[in-house]
Amino acid sequence: MKYEQITKLSIKSHPELTERWVQDRIAENPQILGLGDVVLKDKERIHPRAGRLDLLLQDAEASHRYEVEVQLGKTDESHIVRTIEYWDIERKRYPQYEHTAVIVAEEITSRFLNVISLFNGTIPLIAIQMSAVQLADTVSLLFTTVLDEARFGLVDEDEEVQEVTDRAYWETRGSKATVAMADEVLKLVAEFAPGLELKYNKFYIGLATNGQPNNFVQFRPQKNALRVDVRLPQSQETEATIEASGLDVMDYDKRWGRYRLRLNKGEVGKFAEVLSALAKQAFVGAGKGIE
Repeated sequence: MKYEQITKLSIKSHPELTERWVQDRIAENPQILGLGDVVLKDKERIHPRAGRLDLLLQDAEASHRYEVEVQLGKTDESHIVRTIEYWDIERKRYPQYEHTAVIVAEEITSRFLNVISLFNGTIPLIAIQMSAVQLADTVSLLFTTVLDEARFGLVDEDEEVQEVTDRAYWETRGSKATVAMADEVLKLVAEFAPGLELKYNKFYIGLATNGQPNNFVQFRPQKNALRVDVRLPQSQETEATIEASGLDVMDYDKRWGRYRLRLNKGEVGKFAEVLSALAKQAFVGAGKGIE
């Protein structure tokens, strides 16, 4: 296999590459930012008395918008303030959507990463570092997320943990058959994570060890189906695995970082292999502190 050296470029100091060029490349293929299946909603969006928002992206499958600001070179105070200002204007103008501010810069220094981190959790904010590389006469852009949107505390860590129910509650709310399906999935999980048991809460059935929640998988029995939520980072590889299996995926819940799957009666055995693989991946991720 032939090897060729690539050259890293500084876009800011390059005689031909410009911020507009970067915006155009993102606009052509917004998914290169790594935000998921997003589409371009607007470019150079005018905000009276506030300037122009570089890019407005929207999730193709959900009511979620991203206010994206691009800066060449190092990020600075004005860039952070401008990004947050555009985010605030858009969320007030279109409250029916979820909104996330996105900072894209060639260099995000540790100092400003610390400053941005102070906002994260209060202001949903993502910081992405971009690099331009050249191979022969071809230039490419690479994007790396250095600060992701903070997720709020998991529901089992807050009020719902106080509202413990029992199996009979869920057999009434769902059905005996769909609660039994949760037992079947638990048997798959027990093959790599023994000692877990179902924990019946008011809004979901979780997993626990000696009473301590470990909800890398959650269940919501319905009358004729079982919803299984698996806590995993969103990725094309995972989605390809699910799609290839034929498993019914409802959507990806970005707020909680979970794939929401639906199983009809009799389908746990049919999809046992992929369910076990996804749950094991989530279990390993939970052990590493991935939420």
